[in-house]
Amino acid sequence: MHVVGFAGFSGSGKTTLVEQLIPALRLRGFRVSVIKHAHHTFDIDHPGKDTWRHREAGAVEILAASPRRLVQMHEFDAPVEHDVHTLLGHLRADVDWVLVEGFKRSSLPKIEVWREASGQPVIYPEQAQVLAVATDSPQALPVAPARPVLDLNLPDDVAGWLVDNATRFHYSRPDET
Repeated sequence: MHVVGFAGFSGSGKTTLVEQLIPALRLRGFRVSVIKHAHHTFDIDHPGKDTWRHREAGAVEILAASPRRLVQMHEFDAPVEHDVHTLLGHLRADVDWVLVEGFKRSSLPKIEVWREASGQPVIYPEQAQVLAVATDSPQALPVAPARPVLDLNLPDDVAGWLVDNATRFHYSRPDET
């Protein structure tokens, strides 16, 4: 399994890039999973539907299964900061690539996604785990990166770079190294 994080501030284009990389990697024959870090409350079910009704009734875990899909939801009494390595352990073992959106402080190798228009700072000068920067304005990067700069608007090229550098993204849990 290969794991790559996509880090950057809100509005940088992480979700769009990940969304575009999924089919680009699938066209190359890879199975792709995604882990998304959300900073806010979110729902995957809708008011009135069975899973929503079960959660609203107080279930702490709901597993919904159909012939084509399985979803497991956990409810926590208090906020929990999830460890990305634990979350990776929940994924299928036969996946080729895991694209991790968020978790910018994790130890995972990652690509920073940065847009000048976001007005946000870059993180690559302080994080050795950032192996490349994907941006739409390389000339505006505040510090010349000592790593590859990828065109954020060319997701197929980003996918190609990932595949060409796959050995850098081979995953083993920190406690297995």
